[in-house]
Amino acid sequence: MNNTFLSRLRSAWNVFRDNNPVTDYSQNYGSAYARPNHKLRLQYGNEKSIVGAIYNRFSVDISTIKIQHVRVDENQNYLETIQSGLNRCLNLETNIDQSSRTFIQDVAMSMFDEGVVAIVPVDTSISLTNNNTFDILTMRTARIVQWHPQHVRLSIYNDGKGEREERTLPKSKVAILENPFYSVMNEKNSVGKRLIDKLNLLDAIDNQSGSGKLDLIIQLPYVVKSAARQAQAEQRRRDIETQLKDSKYGVAYADGTEKVIQLNRPAENQLMTQIEYLTRMLYSQLGISEKILDGTANEEEMLNYYNRIIEPVVSGITFELKRKFLTQTATTQGQSIMHFRNVFALITAASLAELSDKLTRNEIATSNDMRSVIGWTPSKAPGADELRNKNLNPSQIPLDATKEFASLNNKGE
Repeated sequence: MNNTFLSRLRSAWNVFRDNNPVTDYSQNYGSAYARPNHKLRLQYGNEKSIVGAIYNRFSVDISTIKIQHVRVDENQNYLETIQSGLNRCLNLETNIDQSSRTFIQDVAMSMFDEGVVAIVPVDTSISLTNNNTFDILTMRTARIVQWHPQHVRLSIYNDGKGEREERTLPKSKVAILENPFYSVMNEKNSVGKRLIDKLNLLDAIDNQSGSGKLDLIIQLPYVVKSAARQAQAEQRRRDIETQLKDSKYGVAYADGTEKVIQLNRPAENQLMTQIEYLTRMLYSQLGISEKILDGTANEEEMLNYYNRIIEPVVSGITFELKRKFLTQTATTQGQSIMHFRNVFALITAASLAELSDKLTRNEIATSNDMRSVIGWTPSKAPGADELRNKNLNPSQIPLDATKEFASLNNKGE
């Protein structure tokens, strides 16, 4: 018996008891960072505003859409999934640092933040630049540094060195994705940029208010127009600052003829009103509501959100991947890239039970199809994979007799 207790004990491994020097931290593993260096950072101001929360909500929902390398018929209907390196990148592991879902989220987040982002095949079966047909093994998100007529200069993370490097690649071999809401989010004078500027200005005012400054004006009992009086006033100001700084409790004294005026009262402005107005305008131009972000949107609002926001972005990603990574010969052979959304994700249990009955009764889905939607294992019962109405008994008449009866009925006999 090969799988004995002694054999399992000999082959067992524990990470804390491994004496292999490869796991020793004294080895040189390359560059080290406290944070993941492969992730693209948001531009300054985007990460600390409500715009960053909107970007994150969109990108998370986009990553839930399944994108697959498939085979279709002449009517572009789905037939089967092609088990290729590209499909593995889109559905399991895109690179050593990211799963497929994390990668799609990174792509969407970078596209919203910068307006344009690139998907670069890093590891391929054969040379990328010298061949038109290749199988993609790993992919990375890249920032476009420079634009050329037929090429682009890209900043790509090199997982071999742990650093970002720049490479120039043909546009025909790189998927270039542009934000469909570029004019709303990324234009210089767009609502999104104006909202970010206002929020940054509000942060600056808050930082100034909380900086610990006293904002005092000292009225001296003499005129300070001459240079000597100005020097005397400046010396008096430094003396008060020194008293406040060196005092244990921050106490200073002033002359009886001097008057202290405090200015650190909040100044009234319309900044918050403008921010609220721009936030509502951004929601309206994107076609979303605040309920989308706080999770209280109903089914109709979520459907409108997926159709107007998520679907255009996912379709743009799908079309660009198909255009750049599938050759004309592959598309002629029926290969394509399609996206699929789980339409049952927002349905309650009661609605799902009713919908399951309608789909199986009208011979649209089998019982095992609906069991897979619920998360149950397929049933081995007879008829579980048959497209038929379970509420009706199967006909006992042979097929030839049924055809003969139908012909006689048409003749009126």
